[in-house]
Amino acid sequence: MFYLDLFKTRLHFFITFAFITIPSKGNMTMKHPNIRKIVLLYVFIAVIFNVYSQANSDSVQVINNVYKLGEIVITGQIDKQTLVSKDFQTFNTSDIGTALNALPSVAFTNIGGRNESSIYLRGFDIRSIPVFIDGIPVYVPYDGYVDLARFTTNGVSKIEVSTGFSSILYGANTIGGAINIVGIKPTKKLELNAKIGAMSGNGYEANLNLGSNFGKLYYQTNFSLYNRDYMQLSSDVEKSDFELDNKRDNSYRKDLKANVKLGYLVNKTDEYSINYSYAHGEKGNPVYLGTHETIKLHYWQWPYWDKESIYFASKTSIGKKSYLKGKLFYDRFKNELHSYDDNTFTTQEKGYAFVSFYNDKTFGGNMVFSSKINTKNLFKAAIHLKNDHHFEHNLDEPIREFADNTYSLGIEHIYNPVQKLTLIPGVSYNVKQSLKAEDYNSGSGDISELSKNRSEALNSQLGVYYNFNTKIQANFNGSYKSRFPTMKDRYSYRLGVAIPNPELKAEHAMNYEFGIKIAPNNKLSLHPEIYYSRLNSTIQMVSKVQDDLMQMQNTGQSEFYGGDVSLTYLPLKKIKLTGLYSYIKRNNISNPEILFIDVPDHKAIAAIEYSLSKSILLNLLGEYNSKRINESDGSRVSDGYYVMNFHSAYQFKKFVKLEFGVKNIFDKNYFIQEGYPEAGRNMYFALNFNL
Repeated sequence: MFYLDLFKTRLHFFITFAFITIPSKGNMTMKHPNIRKIVLLYVFIAVIFNVYSQANSDSVQVINNVYKLGEIVITGQIDKQTLVSKDFQTFNTSDIGTALNALPSVAFTNIGGRNESSIYLRGFDIRSIPVFIDGIPVYVPYDGYVDLARFTTNGVSKIEVSTGFSSILYGANTIGGAINIVGIKPTKKLELNAKIGAMSGNGYEANLNLGSNFGKLYYQTNFSLYNRDYMQLSSDVEKSDFELDNKRDNSYRKDLKANVKLGYLVNKTDEYSINYSYAHGEKGNPVYLGTHETIKLHYWQWPYWDKESIYFASKTSIGKKSYLKGKLFYDRFKNELHSYDDNTFTTQEKGYAFVSFYNDKTFGGNMVFSSKINTKNLFKAAIHLKNDHHFEHNLDEPIREFADNTYSLGIEHIYNPVQKLTLIPGVSYNVKQSLKAEDYNSGSGDISELSKNRSEALNSQLGVYYNFNTKIQANFNGSYKSRFPTMKDRYSYRLGVAIPNPELKAEHAMNYEFGIKIAPNNKLSLHPEIYYSRLNSTIQMVSKVQDDLMQMQNTGQSEFYGGDVSLTYLPLKKIKLTGLYSYIKRNNISNPEILFIDVPDHKAIAAIEYSLSKSILLNLLGEYNSKRINESDGSRVSDGYYVMNFHSAYQFKKFVKLEFGVKNIFDKNYFIQEGYPEAGRNMYFALNFNL
């Protein structure tokens, strides 16, 4: 009977595969769109109930390859959201941006005008949520942004996301939280993982991870390559002079990444490692396809988007109850932007055509001291130093230089007055010192000095965690955090429509959150949270400060509030249901007419994961986002959307796994930013080898 059931299961599997890959145009499903959904649902249910009694796989994964020197660990904290390597594999999320979209507090966005992936965390944009790799800051010094699509998930053991209550140990600018991407570390004498795959858009990817642990010494190397010629659009996209077919023009991308770790374990507690990473990216910028008259068309390409880092990390014990963790790092970011006359991308003769160069360098370090005073008290202190240099110029223009120093000194105390209660107070003092800022007069060709400034900020927070029992845990957190203005905030002319404001100060937010985690048994886990953030001295663009020119100023007051809930349920041994829902409301109190952008009020994700046998795994995921405002005056809005994705994995040999999936099964034509359509139905295929 088992083999009959297995035959039926595989038959349903291939029916599903054939069905979801049929083009939507010119067949019965075009006239009756609900038929596709009904049949797909039937096939999936039939697969589940055909052989659930024979399914046999473990739903819990133990992570043992974490590079612990790259962690920021806070004992007792239960509100940190974590993605692990299995999550990246489940739905083939090849970059950090799409991986983070699986979290309830995150709103994923594509910045169409720059073809960048980014996120908002409970309403805060990426400038207020610094991104770290192994505890090392990787955001771009000039504007505080980072293109998350440029960072692949290969070689990553987990991603830790802290919301408003983020550890003082991260340093400055964590007003909205922090993201730490933690690498892998080998645990065996030989570890080998390789992947090769193909995808729609004439794309392919290749990953290789090789590591060895010899007890005292270890090394880890990671290599990844992602290349795609174009993004496959939905067949429902309207054709125009700028988009003649379903192959999105100028949407190519290429990302190459390599990492090397060399480590030495002195004993069970002391460890030292040196790390090197290199990333090279190339990309085009698709042309705006909307109807908004104020949007200027850009014909942009980036020949290179390169990032290079080298850092040293260590942990040294001091007696039996204390230790010192330290990091030193040097990071370099370079990119080149070409602006062309038109969508042929061949000439540069018009006034808006240019070749622009960025060259950023960052040097810094941090040190964390931890001491367990007694069984109830754990004390931590941290110091961070960071020097940023930004160089920019257009072709045939002189180079302009900007430089800042950022300092942070913080202490954090973990106190357990009773067994069930944990209190985590913390305080930090942060300083940003402007060292150099140069201005360029295009008329005279002269370079002059802009005013320097100094900004200070005091941060404090308190986390309260209470375990009612092993099944119910609760937390209430309050934090007063800040974000310093970036170089761009203070000194940019915004292509001639703004004037600089060197005296811009830090913005502040008071964040509150309450959450409860309920796990009555090993089949069900429920985690709802509510939050409220009040922002003061918000950095906002103010119109007509001088004639028709704008300026960034500390004038804004605003509030963000909402709630998240995530659910995991195992109704049967080998069926896993997960779901999340997020609601957020953002009000601009000082200037109600200036609207917040790019975050939907509602987001929901539901997924079902099923193990047909020890070797076959199926996943189906649906995601809903409500409409988004894309322009602060409300003139550009992208409608809400619902998409479904499918993923399957077949372990047909001990060390070999085959993966196949379809994203946007029903070929929806949807937008995250108005005028920039997202990918239509696209498929991928991959072969994994693990030793």
